[in-house]
Amino acid sequence: MKQLVLTLIGKDKAGLVEQLATIISSHQGNWTASNLSHLAGFFAGILQVEVAAEHAAELSKALESMPGLDIKIHEGITSQVNEHKLLKFVITGNDRPGIVRELSSVIKHKGTNIVHFESSKQSAPNWGVPLFNAIATVELPDGLDKDEVIRALEDIASDVMVDVENLH
Repeated sequence: MKQLVLTLIGKDKAGLVEQLATIISSHQGNWTASNLSHLAGFFAGILQVEVAAEHAAELSKALESMPGLDIKIHEGITSQVNEHKLLKFVITGNDRPGIVRELSSVIKHKGTNIVHFESSKQSAPNWGVPLFNAIATVELPDGLDKDEVIRALEDIASDVMVDVENLH
């Protein structure tokens, strides 16, 4: 089986997920994982599909010709994530330009790998500034204590709070 990773973007409209699923299914593909969102009037996402090698070219051609979506297809590579070293950081703080860069820089410099990242900005009328929320699933390297990463993230600013969930 081949693993295909698709990135896609297009003006949002009802039925796009169903259209994608129908094309994948009708070409003997299996939708295995995805992260899809409505962002500023656009439908954007990334998804993983597995398909037998003999059907991969036909599936790719059908997906790339889907009207209204710009789809890029990449053949996946095998990578191993140590599930027992995964932590989910739930990060909250006052929103400001550069906060994602600051957070990702700390995570990188501690030697951790971001496996999944999602973020949002929410209105906080009682606080006077919008709140930034992020969930970062990271893989810790051997010998690194999660508390060291938490301290480094919280040191970015006095308003940054970090909660941690062990995934295993």
